[in-house]
Amino acid sequence: MRAVVVTEPGGPEKLALQEVPDPVPRPGELLVRVRAAALNRADLLQRMGGYPPPPGAPPYLGLEMAGEVLALGQGVEGWRPGDRVFALLAGGGYAEQVVVPAAQAMPMPASLSFEEAAAVPEAFLTAYRNLFDLGNLRPGETVLVHAGGSGVGTAAIQLARRAGARVIATAGSPEKLEGCRRLGAEAALNYREGPFAPGVLKATGGQGVDVILEFVGAAYWEQDLEVLAPGGRLLLIGLMGGSQVELDLGRVLRGNLCIIGSTLRSQDPGYKANLTRRFWSDCREAFEHGELRRGELRPVVDRVFPLAQAAEAHRYMEANRNFGKIVLRV
Repeated sequence: MRAVVVTEPGGPEKLALQEVPDPVPRPGELLVRVRAAALNRADLLQRMGGYPPPPGAPPYLGLEMAGEVLALGQGVEGWRPGDRVFALLAGGGYAEQVVVPAAQAMPMPASLSFEEAAAVPEAFLTAYRNLFDLGNLRPGETVLVHAGGSGVGTAAIQLARRAGARVIATAGSPEKLEGCRRLGAEAALNYREGPFAPGVLKATGGQGVDVILEFVGAAYWEQDLEVLAPGGRLLLIGLMGGSQVELDLGRVLRGNLCIIGSTLRSQDPGYKANLTRRFWSDCREAFEHGELRRGELRPVVDRVFPLAQAAEAHRYMEANRNFGKIVLRV
């Protein structure tokens, strides 16, 4: 098969489409013909040598994909060759074939194209886990979603609104702000125009927010604490703005604040299978319509590149031009 290989750590020019050995499904796995795979920021870090795949994972990039079942590993039930499937991966999505733990696989709704389905697993499972499992977001609460135009951000806005929460989003352009509003954000703030904290406090009548989905890290730390309401939960899922901060523990104690770091890729397969099962049981029907209406869910696909142009897709993501997901057609 062909796969996108990182020839050596570095920039997008270090990606090359090469012939590699076909994967073989082990017991409990599906062998899938990949039709589309989506990009994630983790792919950029892995390409640069800063985020190695976990033990046993394929060496190739790609944390989510959609395709068709080719073969079943020993003991797999409920699937057959030709079934359309999409799934979270530990790696290997930028390839013509990949093996997937059957317990992490989801049947593709007819309403989604391969490109749309590939844009669901990592983004929506990350948002779902952080909002509800870790953030304990409840109806009537308010969530601040940073990077509202990202794949996880666009998923989080939809999931939070579906759950009856208010959403405030930040993004870096008027077009992205309008996109966040279309998805259900009640307020959208341009971080390029100055501090976001005053706008968040104004939008909440000075009360602050109950949950923050934080991708940026150190650069937003002080403002996040300023707008976090008593009993608030800050979910740290990215460090694009640095990792070193000064922390006044008294502030955390007095506010009954909860600060949680969260990564999904490093979780064990059993946890991922359980998360996938709960997410799909809860949200399956919301994906089964052709249009995005209130209470329904839809992946936001910004642009699709052919697999051979993976390097160009990485450059596009690094330029932060996308609203929603960037997808590779395989």
